[in-house]
Amino acid sequence: MASSKFLLLSLALLLVAQSFVTSFTSASLEEANALHKWKASLKIPNNSQIVSSWTPLPTNTSAPASCPSWFGIACNADGNINRLNLSTSELKEIGLLSKLVYLDFSTNQFSGVIPPTIGKLSQLTVLKLFGNNLTGSIPSSLGDLTSMKLLYLWQNQLSGTIPTELGNMKSLSILCLNENQLNGSIPSSLGNLKSLNILYLYKNKLSGPIPIELGNMKSLTELDLSENQLNGLIPSSLGHLKSLNIIFLFENKLSGPIPIELGNMKSLTELALSENQLSGSIPSSLGDLTSLDTLNLWQNQLSGPIPTELGNMKSLTILSLNENQLNGSIPSSLGDLKCLNFLNLRNNQLSGPIPFELGKMKSLTRLALSENQLNGSIPSSLKNLRSLHFLSISENKLSGPIPQGIGSLQLIRLQLDTNQLSGQLPDDLCQGGKLQNLTVGQNQLSGPIPRGLWNCSTLIRVRLQFNQFRGDISNSFGVYPNINFFDVSHNKFHGQLSQNWGKCKNLTTLMMGYNNISGSIPPEIGNSIQVLDLSSNHLVGQIPKEFGQMKSLLNLNLSNNNLSGIIPQELGSLHGLLTLDLSKNRLNGSLQRYIGDWVQINHIYLSNNKLSEKIPSEIGKLSQLNVLDLSWNSLTKEIPSETGSLESLVMMNLSHNKLSGSIPNGFSNLPRRIDIDLSYNELTGPVPPYAVFLNVSGEALEGNDGLCGNFTSLKLCESQIIMKKNNHFHQKFILVTLVPLFAALVLGLFMCGLIAYRRRKRIYPQKPSGEEGGKIFSITSFDGQAMYDEIIKVTNDFDDAYCIGMGGYGTVYKAELQPNNLVAVKKLHSSSENDDHIGFLNEVRALTNIRHRNIVKLYGYCFHTRHSFLIYEYLEKGSLKSLLSSDITAKEMDWLKRVRIVRAVANGLAYMHHDCTPPIIHRDISGANILLDSDYEAHISDFGTAKLLKLDSSNWTAVVGTYGYIAPELAYTMVATEKCDVYSFGVVALEVIMGKHPRELISCLPTLSTDDLLLANVGDRRIPLPSSLVQKLANLILNVSRACLNYNPQERLTMRQVTELLSVDDRLWMKMHVSLFKHFGAVKSLKIHIIGLTSSDDTDIDYYTTIPPPFSWRKLWLFTGPGFLMSIAFLDPGNLEGDLQAGAIAGYSLLWLLMWATAIGLLVQLLSARLGVATGRQLAELC
Repeated sequence: MASSKFLLLSLALLLVAQSFVTSFTSASLEEANALHKWKASLKIPNNSQIVSSWTPLPTNTSAPASCPSWFGIACNADGNINRLNLSTSELKEIGLLSKLVYLDFSTNQFSGVIPPTIGKLSQLTVLKLFGNNLTGSIPSSLGDLTSMKLLYLWQNQLSGTIPTELGNMKSLSILCLNENQLNGSIPSSLGNLKSLNILYLYKNKLSGPIPIELGNMKSLTELDLSENQLNGLIPSSLGHLKSLNIIFLFENKLSGPIPIELGNMKSLTELALSENQLSGSIPSSLGDLTSLDTLNLWQNQLSGPIPTELGNMKSLTILSLNENQLNGSIPSSLGDLKCLNFLNLRNNQLSGPIPFELGKMKSLTRLALSENQLNGSIPSSLKNLRSLHFLSISENKLSGPIPQGIGSLQLIRLQLDTNQLSGQLPDDLCQGGKLQNLTVGQNQLSGPIPRGLWNCSTLIRVRLQFNQFRGDISNSFGVYPNINFFDVSHNKFHGQLSQNWGKCKNLTTLMMGYNNISGSIPPEIGNSIQVLDLSSNHLVGQIPKEFGQMKSLLNLNLSNNNLSGIIPQELGSLHGLLTLDLSKNRLNGSLQRYIGDWVQINHIYLSNNKLSEKIPSEIGKLSQLNVLDLSWNSLTKEIPSETGSLESLVMMNLSHNKLSGSIPNGFSNLPRRIDIDLSYNELTGPVPPYAVFLNVSGEALEGNDGLCGNFTSLKLCESQIIMKKNNHFHQKFILVTLVPLFAALVLGLFMCGLIAYRRRKRIYPQKPSGEEGGKIFSITSFDGQAMYDEIIKVTNDFDDAYCIGMGGYGTVYKAELQPNNLVAVKKLHSSSENDDHIGFLNEVRALTNIRHRNIVKLYGYCFHTRHSFLIYEYLEKGSLKSLLSSDITAKEMDWLKRVRIVRAVANGLAYMHHDCTPPIIHRDISGANILLDSDYEAHISDFGTAKLLKLDSSNWTAVVGTYGYIAPELAYTMVATEKCDVYSFGVVALEVIMGKHPRELISCLPTLSTDDLLLANVGDRRIPLPSSLVQKLANLILNVSRACLNYNPQERLTMRQVTELLSVDDRLWMKMHVSLFKHFGAVKSLKIHIIGLTSSDDTDIDYYTTIPPPFSWRKLWLFTGPGFLMSIAFLDPGNLEGDLQAGAIAGYSLLWLLMWATAIGLLVQLLSARLGVATGRQLAELC
């Protein structure tokens, strides 16, 4: 309605205006009255100047009329109204007048569309409609306004494409279409605007390439195309614009190199190309831009060194090259940039020392060099940067002390964490009186805290963790009224906690774990605390009941202290609590019913205390609970059936208590993927056939004398014993009668088939093989939709009968799409499905391009309103966790297989971290996510699920990973990195060697000597120890695992380093091969036993013969002749104690293929005995 009214009124006014005569009196009078009538149709606030000044003019007077003295009105020499300026008048509609040269309706509340009739205002030179709510497209009729000089349409809701007709406005000097919803490409016709000085198209939805024709706008001084979706190359023709002062192309999708021609624009003062996909090196020609004030190239894919020529840009104040792939050293020539205020080189691959010359940049206020590979010491010249407020050199390889004098600077933020710095903090720290952020964690700093920090009242955030600071904690820190984050964990502080922390009213995070702090916990910690970690100290006394007043508390960790008494009931009022860890103390009493009030809690750790009585049934209310650890207490009575309501549970440990009764029926509701431990209690009765026990090992149930079931650690139930006795006779009958019959049948079928094959081969010539049958999936085009109906059919709409596993993001089903073509289908949980269909499709297609033999192949996906699922290759053996949990399958995994499994997992992870662009962080490496094929080759599964499901956007409290495999730093950083995967790999490697989860071993790893961590001491007892060579491989894995499990993530190995270390076992493999042939070549002769029949008269053959060296398989064949090899022996009097022989089955010369298989088997068995390998089967695999 508003737009139609706007259009009709515009047309009416235009017709009236065109009928005006040019006489001074009639023209002014009629135009004024026309404006007054138009005003009456508008909705104008009463306080507007239009209401008070636009009054009707008399029409019956004979006196000559003058130009109306109304607000916003001006006339020309002939008396005609030629200027109408109604800016900031809060008008909601628009009209048109003839002969206007200036029209300003900016910053009103206009809605509707711009009428095409506006193109009839042929004398218009200025049109300002910015700051309204105009919609629709830009009318192409604007191109008829050839006198137009200024066109301001910015900050509206205009959509559609930019009309090509705008290129006809040859007089235009300023064109501002920014901050709209314009789409499509930039018309090349704009290149015809030779008089244009300013072109603003930023903050639209423009796409396509930048037209090369823009290089024809020789008068252009400012070009802003930023915050669009432009792609392609930056045209080199822009380098011809000699008058250009500003180029803003940031936040687009531009690619390719930066044109060297940009160095020709000597007038350029600001160049911003950040947040694109530019590649190649930074052109040295940019150093010729001596007038340049700002150079922003950050967040691209630029590589190579930083050109030394950038030091010639003497006017530069801002240089941002961060978040690229730049390498080499920082050029010392940057020290010549005396005007530079801001230098950001963060997140590159720069190496070498920090140049001493940077200390000459006296105007520098911000210096960011973090996340590189810089080494050497921090140059003392930085103390000369008297204007410096921000210094960040974290996450490098810097060593040596922090220079004295840096603390006296006017620093607001000092970030030196994650290096190898040593020595003490400078005595003058915070002398400048402005320090707010001090981050020096994860270094090798030592000594006491400087006294200057005591009175540093400006501090807001302090991180000193993972160092070797010492001193009395109560005398080292003062009262900080503004501080909100304080972390001094993993140091050597002693003394008692001060009550001053309660005076820090804004403190939300206090972390002092892993020190030597003693005494009791003061009740005055502060009611604003969200995270409180005092773990692994020597605290005594009781938990203050005042903690119940900390309503904001999310994470409370008081574990590994000497706290006693009961858990205060006041803690029940902490309804927002997410993590509670009171383990490894001396707490007593019972668990109270208020535990059910922690409705948001994710983790409860109360193990290793003296808690008694029963587990309250209210625990079943904790629907968000992921981890429940009540082990090593004195809990009694039955396990409450309500625990079956814990649907989010991934780990429950109730071991080493005095729980009695049977396993509750509620356990039938627990998910299959849960890690459960009920060992060493007083449970009775049979283990029920619930899903939660399908993958449980016997160790999780042992120590319960009254429990029975089909587990190695338990006795059989009475019903199972009777069944076993009844089956014994049948098994014996089958072995005695059916096995020989079956063997004879197989042998007969084999001989018939072999004879038929030979005859067929003689009769029919062999045809060339045709093309292989089409694969089920096309890697490049498969989108999953075509398979939807078939997968639903073959899985019976995802019936549980086809379920083969459950993961954190979905349930896995086995599907046979064609005969003998099996796939694994992971049906995603509804909460995990991605609403962004296009983004989800792009992610899947990217992941299908990943090729590695140790990563499960992702074929594609189906995206449907009912079900969404991923389709993977099917691996027969299942997960590593399930194989190790069964005694039968674990015994089939000999040591060579296990070594290969660890190497395969390492190779797959190294590929994901170092060979994929961008790198892929798995985030959930565990035994359940390592799948094995029929040859026990390991494959990593779920390698992209976290990325596909966009877990980065989840709540920071969400559990990412599997309990027991998660890196410890995730508890306080909530940021997953490659080093988290490395930690998880270390756990998996130990699990493979030990045959079970290394939970207790990990906790004592730092105290174990090298001799303690040997295969002979910690290896899986279910299989015998291997030869010395294989033991060396396993011991190597154990040592590598220790390095991967370092508590400090920066000191862990990378996966590339892991694969390099494990490649040592390649040399051990070669050593085995060399030993094989070395011993074989030393043999003096080879004795063989031949039996068979001659082909002429069926005469029996039964003789021994000796083969002289040198040995070859051809010679063995010639000496054997038509007979069948019965035995083989080395005759080596110098090296062997007697003849080593091995028997074989008899046969006829017709079965020559079987004979050779036997011959190889005999030789391998003989050599395995010679080399000390555990079995000939292992050596056969080795060869």
